[in-house]
Amino acid sequence: MDTTRTLSVLASAAGRGMLAGVAGTAAMTVSSTLEARLRGRGSSSAPEQAAGTVLGVRPRDEQGERRFSTLAHWGYGTMWGAVRGVIGAATGAAGAPAALAHLLVVWGAEQVVLPSTGAAPPAWRWGAAEVGIDLLHHAVYAAATGAAYDLLTAAAPR
Repeated sequence: MDTTRTLSVLASAAGRGMLAGVAGTAAMTVSSTLEARLRGRGSSSAPEQAAGTVLGVRPRDEQGERRFSTLAHWGYGTMWGAVRGVIGAATGAAGAPAALAHLLVVWGAEQVVLPSTGAAPPAWRWGAAEVGIDLLHHAVYAAATGAAYDLLTAAAPR
């Protein structure tokens, strides 16, 4: 395959992945919102803190914090969807194997980024229940993103 064709295939897969990432982010939002309500806890500020550190953004007030948090959450999920697309295009993986690979990449990155930005302590300090809940939410994201990506790919012109 020539370079132009390869780039076209990867760009198309990344675009479908971003659309699928929106679906995955919606699923993760439902999952984490339900869990937070059941446990009586507020929403996590770690994604917003990490994004703020990386981008050098400091919202001025509570309303700005909420908006930035929402933007960071949806932007992060959409961007990681592109990675799901590249996994599929580069390896030919689909279904559960591709979703598992995507989960490992996304959750692994979180385990590096959050502590390195000071947004959260390393996972070994969270406790088993918190690690399991976090992994569950990311698995919901990866499964929903993967399912949406596979549907979009099946519907794509050949």
